[in-house]
Amino acid sequence: MKKLVFVLTTLVALAFSQKTLAQETIVDTAVSNENFSTLVTALKAADLVEALQGDGPFTVFAPTNDAFAKIDKETLGNLLKPENKETLTKILTYHVVPGKLMASDIVAALKKGKGTAEVKTLAGDILTVMQKDGKIWLKDQNGNYSEITATDVKGSNGVIHVIDTVVMP
Repeated sequence: MKKLVFVLTTLVALAFSQKTLAQETIVDTAVSNENFSTLVTALKAADLVEALQGDGPFTVFAPTNDAFAKIDKETLGNLLKPENKETLTKILTYHVVPGKLMASDIVAALKKGKGTAEVKTLAGDILTVMQKDGKIWLKDQNGNYSEITATDVKGSNGVIHVIDTVVMP
């Protein structure tokens, strides 16, 4: 009897923890990963946390701390100031696409587009997704590239794809 109670308790705890994990939003996922601390700081400075905790779904091309480190410290510091909130918001929403685009969706679009596909961001601008040298890249409107280094980090309201460079509108 004790074994049965233990097994049932374990199963209920496991089911509850899986349900809890599945309910984390993409923001919760980013907050819980130390590699996204600069992104989270920027989302807070731009007052975008609540919006990205909404129903979505959203696809976020999330720059890591190392990606943000490629930006001059003074420039990044200025972007985080309240008087530059509008510019920061534009940059951050340039990393977000409405809808849930899994890696398989992106690959399918690349095949259909013969190696390139365009996605419209929440900022209203276009990001070009392309396949080059066996990797998937984002190309921003300035011609700069960012490699997608990890895919399909799922949240309850969308998906995160990790990128190695901040893209700029």
